[in-house]
Amino acid sequence: MPGRQARHVRAALTLLRIAVVGGSLGGLTAACLLRDAGHDVTVHERSPRRLEQRGAGIGFLEATSRYLVERAGVRLDSISIPTDHIRHLDRSGAVAHELEHRYWFSSWNTVYRHLVDHWCGPDDGSTRYRLGNDMVSFDDRFSFDDTGEQIGVRFANGERIDVDLLVCADGVGSTARRVLVPDAVAGYAGYVAWRGMVPESELPAEIAETFTDAITYYVYANSHILVYPIPGLDGSVAPGERLINFVWYRNYLEGSELDELLTDRHGDRRELSLPPGTVADHHAAALRATAAASLPPTIAAVIEQTREPFLQVVYDIEVDRMAFGRVCLLGDAAFAARPHAAAGTAKAAEDAWVLADSLARHDSVPDALEAYQAKQLALGRSLLERTRRIGRRSQIDNSWVPGDPDFIFGLHRPGDR
Repeated sequence: MPGRQARHVRAALTLLRIAVVGGSLGGLTAACLLRDAGHDVTVHERSPRRLEQRGAGIGFLEATSRYLVERAGVRLDSISIPTDHIRHLDRSGAVAHELEHRYWFSSWNTVYRHLVDHWCGPDDGSTRYRLGNDMVSFDDRFSFDDTGEQIGVRFANGERIDVDLLVCADGVGSTARRVLVPDAVAGYAGYVAWRGMVPESELPAEIAETFTDAITYYVYANSHILVYPIPGLDGSVAPGERLINFVWYRNYLEGSELDELLTDRHGDRRELSLPPGTVADHHAAALRATAAASLPPTIAAVIEQTREPFLQVVYDIEVDRMAFGRVCLLGDAAFAARPHAAAGTAKAAEDAWVLADSLARHDSVPDALEAYQAKQLALGRSLLERTRRIGRRSQIDNSWVPGDPDFIFGLHRPGDR
C-alpha cells in the first residue's frame, strides 16, 4: 500500500497531520485520498466496533465506486450488480413502462468493508481507524476564520490530539455542524423510507427473476416504492446469493403520528432511524398488511418475506458554509439530501475527491478549504433542490410520469453517473 500510494504525492502543500472524524464511506474515502497524498491521517469513529447494516442497498454512482476502482484495484462487477432497465409496474404487476438504462447497485456493507480493509491494511489498523472515539469538542482559542497553526480535538474517552486539519464527516447528526453552523436544522420532509432485504433464494424463482435485471418501480397516490438487487450479506454478487432490496416512501404527519412510528419495540423514541430489529411489531405487521392491500403482488411478496424491515426518516439539511479555517464539513455533516437521486454516498465521496484536489492545488489549508467550499456548496444546493422537487412530485403533487428523465439517478444532474 505505501508504495502504491507514494506516486500520488503532490508538493503544493506541506504534508499535514489530519484527523477525519467519522468512519463511514465519505470519511474513509477522504482518509484514503489524503493518505495517498502523503499526509498523516487518522480516522476517528464514535462506534466501539466496525460498522454494519447501515442503509442496506445503494445506487453505486461513479463517485462512490471511483476510489475502489481507480486506486484500490477492485473490479466494479465484483462489488456491485448491473441492471439494464428502469421498469414501472401497474397495480396488477404487469409492466406499464420500461426504459433501457444501466445502473450499478451495491450495498453499504460491501462498500464499507472494502474501504475499511483498504484503509487498515494487512494489520487491524487500530492506530489508523480509532473506534470508540466520539469527538466532543475542538479548540476555539481562535476564530475559525483565522489561520491558527493547529486545531485541538477532544474525545469522550479523554484523548486529545492536535492536528493541522480537521475533516468532519460525522453524518446527519454531526457534532461539528451543531457547533459551526448552529442555525442549520434538519427539516422533516413529511415522509420516511421503509427499507428491507430478502435473499433471492428465499423468494419463488419466478418472483426473484423479475427483479434481477432492472430497478422496478410502483408509483401510486402519495407514495412510491422501488426494488433492485444488491450483493448478499457476505458481499457475493453471484446469482442465487444476492439480496432483493426495497425502498418504500410513505407519508407520516409530523407530531404524534411520527412520534409513535419512531417509538421502538422497547418503548424508546428514536430520532433519525429505526435499525433492523427495532421496529415495533405492530408497525411491521401494518407494513405487510398495507403492502398486500396496495402494491403489485410481486412487490408485496418481497415485503412479506422481509424478516426485519427498518426505516430512515427523510430530512433536508443545508448549510451556508463548509470551511472554517482549518476545519471543514464533508458529506451528510454538511448537506443531507433526500435519497431520490441515489447520490448521498456519491456526494460524500465527491466531497472527498474535491477536498484532496483543493489541498493539492493550494499552499495553505484555509485557502484550500475555501476553494473546496466554493465547489461543494454549489453541488450540495443543487442536489438538495433536485431531490426536494422529486419528493414533492411523488409524495404530494402526484405528478410522477414513468419515463420522465428528471427521475433518473445522478449526482450533478439526472443521468450523470
